[in-house]
Amino acid sequence: MSEVEYRQSRFTPPPGATDILLIRHGESAPAVPGEPFDLVDGQGDPDLAPDGREQAELVAQRLAGESFAALYTTNLRRTAQTAAPLAEKLGMAPQVEKELREVHLGEFEGGVFRRKVAENDPVIQRMFAEGRWDVIPGAEPAEAFHERVRTALERLARAHPDERIAVFTHGGVIGRIIELAAGARPMSFLGAANGSLSQIVISGDRWIVRRFNETAHLGDGPQPAALS
Repeated sequence: MSEVEYRQSRFTPPPGATDILLIRHGESAPAVPGEPFDLVDGQGDPDLAPDGREQAELVAQRLAGESFAALYTTNLRRTAQTAAPLAEKLGMAPQVEKELREVHLGEFEGGVFRRKVAENDPVIQRMFAEGRWDVIPGAEPAEAFHERVRTALERLARAHPDERIAVFTHGGVIGRIIELAAGARPMSFLGAANGSLSQIVISGDRWIVRRFNETAHLGDGPQPAALS
């Protein structure tokens, strides 16, 4: 019998690769008719809801024992508020990567999008059928969103070779990143839960999906998967 064995090997990031943990922000405040969200550069900027703050704490507990070269948030406060408990535990100051902010929803910004989804508005039906955000009047063009997300992530990867970083971002962005990595149809990976963890490894032009929508740290109850 041969003494040579070829065991299955554990995954190891290729030399120079960047390991990127993507954390969706916690649940944000509900939209209330007649009380539009504050806007930042034309995009809705709600605070976290109480459940969202609890999710942020659970994320921090889940990741407190892990090591990151950097933490990133977007310029929308729900990501900064979600990152805050982990940043405090690790003694790190998050950096802002504006280009990983949520897709711009045009005329459906400020909380209108949520009402349109709840009403199953015809524009929302068409959006899902065509896999395009830009059927919404004034929304960010699909190709512009695609290039913005890809360019920002590649920039972070170049800045952190052989390192691991955590990026607190948005459901639409996480979905687009996983779709790009997997070569999947647009909107195939929407629905990452608030406070969920996803992960990719970038090695040059190769994007490797390691996980999507991990929620074990959030408990056993149903997790909100609403968009934006």
